Amino acid sequence: MTACLHVNRLLFVQMTKAVGIIPARWSSTRFPGKPLYHIVNKPLLQRVFERCRPAKNLDSIIIATDDMRIAEAAFDWGAEVALTSPRHPNGTDRVAEVARNAKQFAFVVNIQGDEPLIDPHLIDRLVEKLRSDRQIEIVTAAHPFENPADASSPHQVKVAVDASGCALYFSRAAIPYPRNPKKIKYLRHQGIYGFRRDALLQFVKWKQGPLERAESLEQLRALENGVSVHVLLTRHGSPGVDTPADAEALEQKLARAQGRTRSR
Repeated sequence: MTACLHVNRLLFVQMTKAVGIIPARWSSTRFPGKPLYHIVNKPLLQRVFERCRPAKNLDSIIIATDDMRIAEAAFDWGAEVALTSPRHPNGTDRVAEVARNAKQFAFVVNIQGDEPLIDPHLIDRLVEKLRSDRQIEIVTAAHPFENPADASSPHQVKVAVDASGCALYFSRAAIPYPRNPKKIKYLRHQGIYGFRRDALLQFVKWKQGPLERAESLEQLRALENGVSVHVLLTRHGSPGVDTPADAEALEQKLARAQGRTRSR
C-alpha cells in the first residue's frame, strides 16, 4: 500500500509540474541584440528571468536560444539554458523544441523575453488555471488599455472575449468596431501563453492559416483550428520592449523608480 501511494504521488507531481520557457534570439529587424541590451546596467533578458523566479508555480525556468552570446550571458546569471535550432520562425516553435524533450512537465508557459516587468503572480495564475480546469488547453492574458488611443496602434494586439472568458478574435485592428466609442473598452493582449504540453506540440504542427497570415499573429492558429484560448483578465499589464525607443522609455521609468526608492 505504501509503495502504491508513493508511486501515485510521484505520478501526480509529474502531471502537475510546470516549466517557464523564455525564447530569445539575437536577430531582430527592429532591434538586433535586444536580449542583451542593458537597461539600468542589467541586460533586458536577465530582467525577464529575474522577474520569473518568484513565480511559485514554476518548477523550472529555461532560456531557449540559438545564440551562444545569449547562452553564455545567461549561464553567468545562473540560468538554465537550452540551445535550439536557428531555423525556428517564431518563439513558440523554439519553446516547443525544448518542451518536446522535457517530458516531465505537464504545463509549459511561454514567457516573452522582452517583457522585463512581467508579473510573477500572472505566471502563477496561468498555471493554476491549467491545473484547475482540464478543459483548457491554452490560456493567455489581457488587460484594458491605460490609454484608449493606443488601441489604434497596429503594434498593440487587441482581443475580444466571449461571456465564458475565451478569445473570439485577436487583431492588430481596434476590435470591436467603435460604433459608440464611449462604451468600448479595448483589451490589450499580453503575449504570455500557458499550454498543456500536448496542446503546444500539436499547435506547432499546424500550418499557418489565412487569418494568421493576414494579421501576422500566431495565436490565431489555435482559433483557426477550433481550439479555444482562455483569456485571464487583469487590471494592468506589463509593457513590452519592441524598439530601442521602448528600451529608452523603460530605462527612464526604472531610473526614476530607483531614484524615488533611494530618496526615502
